[in-house]
Amino acid sequence: MAAALVREELVALAAIFCGPREWEVLSRSETDGTVFRIHTKAEGLGDVDIPIELVFQLPITYPSCLPRISVNSEHLTRAQCENVKDKLLEQAETLLSEPMVHELVLWLQQNLRYILNQPEPREGSGQDAFEVSLTTDDGLWLALLHLDHMRAKTKYIRTVQKWASDLRLTGRLMFMGKIILILLQGDRSNIKEYLMLQKTAKVDVDSSGKKCKEKMISVLLETKVQTEHKRFLAFEVKEYSVLDDLQKEFEAAGLQKLFSEFVLGLVK
Repeated sequence: MAAALVREELVALAAIFCGPREWEVLSRSETDGTVFRIHTKAEGLGDVDIPIELVFQLPITYPSCLPRISVNSEHLTRAQCENVKDKLLEQAETLLSEPMVHELVLWLQQNLRYILNQPEPREGSGQDAFEVSLTTDDGLWLALLHLDHMRAKTKYIRTVQKWASDLRLTGRLMFMGKIILILLQGDRSNIKEYLMLQKTAKVDVDSSGKKCKEKMISVLLETKVQTEHKRFLAFEVKEYSVLDDLQKEFEAAGLQKLFSEFVLGLVK
C-alpha cells in the first residue's frame, strides 16, 4: 500500500513540477526508498522570490514516517536553510500517513517570509506566537490550477462543481481553446482538501476509456486573497472564444497581475 501511494505521489509531483529543472529523481531503492530533487521559488523578505532546492528522501515506510529533507539556496545562509528544514519537518508531522511533499512545498512557498523574519529561537522567546501565526493566518485564500485536458468533459465538470459546492468554494472553471483553468476562493483548509481530491480521485478517463486519476494538473498559484481581489459569489463554468475575453474576466476580478504572470505563458 505504501509503495503504491509513493508511486502515485511521484507521478503527481512530476506533472506538477514540469518546468525545466524543476523535478529530478536521483535514486530509487527497495531498501533505501526514493530520493528526488525539486527546484522551486518562495517569496522571501521584501517580496523577493528566492530560488530553493529541496531534496526529499522517502523511506520505504513513508508516508507512515517522515521524509528526510535537505534545503539549499545560494540566497540563504546555512543557518537559515537548517531553520527552514526544521520548520518543514514540524509541518510534516501534522501530515503523517498521507502523501505530503506537495503540501510541504506549498506551505514553504506561503511561509518562507515568516520564517526568515523570525529571530533565532531562544527559550522563553516569542517562538510560540510564530507557530500560531503560521497555523491561524488563514482568512480567504485563492488558488489557480491548470489542467492539460478533459476527456470526459461533462462528467469532469460535474465532479468539479460538486467538490466546489461541498467545500464551499467559489470561483471559475474556465475554458479558452485548449486552455483549462480552475480558479478557487475559500477557506484555506478547504482549498487544500480540494487539491487532494483533484490529485487522488478518479475524475477522468484515459485513452482507452477507463477511469483514471488526474495526472496533468499544475498548481500555478496558491495565495491569500488581497484587498484588490473581487470576492466571487458562486462557482461558475465559463467558456471564452478569444483570449481578450478571458483576460477581461481576470481584470474584472482584480487579477490582472495573475493573468500576466501565469496565464499568458500558457498561450501557444
